[in-house]
Amino acid sequence: GRVLAVSDYIGNVRGYIQNPNVEIPLKSNGKIDVSGAVGAGFLNIIKDMGDGEPYNGSINLVSGEIAEDITAYYAQSEQIPTVCALGVLVDTDLSCRAAGGIIIQLLPFADNETITAIEKNIPFLSNISRLFEKGMLNEEIMALAMQGIEYDLFDEIEVDYLCTCSRDRMKKALCSLAPEEIKNLFREQVAEGKPEELEVQCRFCNSKYTFTPQELLK
Repeated sequence: GRVLAVSDYIGNVRGYIQNPNVEIPLKSNGKIDVSGAVGAGFLNIIKDMGDGEPYNGSINLVSGEIAEDITAYYAQSEQIPTVCALGVLVDTDLSCRAAGGIIIQLLPFADNETITAIEKNIPFLSNISRLFEKGMLNEEIMALAMQGIEYDLFDEIEVDYLCTCSRDRMKKALCSLAPEEIKNLFREQVAEGKPEELEVQCRFCNSKYTFTPQELLK
């Protein structure tokens, strides 16, 4: 199924997995087999830059490993040399113990010395979830990636999971259906012995909204 992530320019993110109940054997090294769970498919990117038609890019998944596919996307679709390291450490109770990542991209004026230094530092990022588990700060992980390179810290923003759903948005979505379609949905509820109401659940945050015929057909 679909794996969807949405973000804005100020650090608000949300996402969902269409079929999250995937149980497959661990890799031989004991790690979760993300590529086996994701499988074959496409990586589609939509970027709204606020200046007209959104940018659309798409590539075939190269492995199903998220970081590898993101790196391949930038190389193939946008021709930007990119290093992407992502990691999630899952605890024994299946909760998220640590997670994080880093993206390094070359600007057009990057010299060979900078490129060589970044390539030399990539192995330090190979198990990035463990770095976060140890309590390392973003600046400390960035220092590992930038060893041998002079750099400045321009900005830092907080990132948070924020869903934009609301009762009004859900109502508008239902009201976009033809009146007869809405009536049929209510009839199906009654025929199944359920209350004459429609419940809509947000895929991003699991919030539930209930509507009556009077609300949708007035």
